[in-house]
Amino acid sequence: MASGRSHRHVGALADHLLRLLKEQGYGRARVEGLPHCDWVLIDAGDVIVHLFRPEVRSFYNIEKIWSVEPPAQRAAS
Repeated sequence: MASGRSHRHVGALADHLLRLLKEQGYGRARVEGLPHCDWVLIDAGDVIVHLFRPEVRSFYNIEKIWSVEPPAQRAAS
């Protein structure tokens, strides 16, 4: 996961990453969210990249989804 400062920054990061993936032979990566560039998801098979604007990243808080907490702590939250 990474964050860009603006729509344009997120789009530029995604474009740069897609070019690198293509150069390395992963040109069939699937992309979601490029037109708006709030949250761009790049699925390169074994690797999935999320690029966010800071406001969108804090709103969805997907880091919490991937966090590993013992079940007892989750129930207490």
